[in-house]
Amino acid sequence: MKIFIFSKKSLFFISLLLFVFQFVNAQNITVPTANKVKTSPLLFTAVTIKKGEAIYKINCISCHGDPGKGNFLPAFVPPPADLATQKAQNQTDGELFYRTSEGNLVMPKFKTTLSADERWKLVSYIRSFNKSYVQPPVVKEENLLTKTVQLDIKYDSISNKLSLLAVSVIKKDTIRIKKAEGLVFIKRLFGGLQVGQSTKTNDKGIATFDYPKNLPGDINGNIDFELRLNDTVYGEVIKTKSLKIGVPTNVPGLTEKRAMWNVESKAPIWLLATYFSILAGVWLTIAYIVISIFRIKKRGIKINS
Repeated sequence: MKIFIFSKKSLFFISLLLFVFQFVNAQNITVPTANKVKTSPLLFTAVTIKKGEAIYKINCISCHGDPGKGNFLPAFVPPPADLATQKAQNQTDGELFYRTSEGNLVMPKFKTTLSADERWKLVSYIRSFNKSYVQPPVVKEENLLTKTVQLDIKYDSISNKLSLLAVSVIKKDTIRIKKAEGLVFIKRLFGGLQVGQSTKTNDKGIATFDYPKNLPGDINGNIDFELRLNDTVYGEVIKTKSLKIGVPTNVPGLTEKRAMWNVESKAPIWLLATYFSILAGVWLTIAYIVISIFRIKKRGIKINS
């Protein structure tokens, strides 16, 4: 019987090949058939496309670049896809939704940060780059169990943790939802700030999260939370709740001070001065041209006479 002894270089080479194989395999996610045929519950319109574009610019453009321009980030192997290409557009809506939701080795799972509604709007935006695309019939999925879900959150000042409780209440029966994916976000003007990582609920229907200390709240210390639950049986549930656990902060709203994003009456002085200076310059130029034309015309009349 022959005994094969591999050198360190051979073992390293084999390990490298296995890693590359796993890496490439992780990039090429196999979408389940049931997910491939899934269609959007939203009708794709100019409104959903516009909202999807905003979501894309926040979450996707840094890697995938502008659709159709080929300016994706080339640092990754394989590089992120240009989502306006035929290869990307040949996928079904369900495939695009699934890949956006589940991610891969490099791309994060956006189901932990974006709601299903937001992910479908993202698909709506991607489809806007396909002129021959015709949306399949809209099928609105209504999960009656979703309406039975109640989410609550409590704060333990001793352990400095947040506890998310997920239960289903049907008539007088209360069922604790186990092994569901729970997420907590702090609501902000420009999107939510995720608290910790997504966590599965335990046998008591509770998921715990480490709470960052000294987070600013409103003037009374209130912080608005967005609670999310993803479950194969109960579907996706989103609730909001406010807790008085923040540092009281009296910060003027973004629309209270003069700023570039504010209304005209509260725009920065320098911006208003620049705008009116340019406007005045344009009108003065027009007036000068008109006066010059009349002068030339008068001189022409005098010369002819």
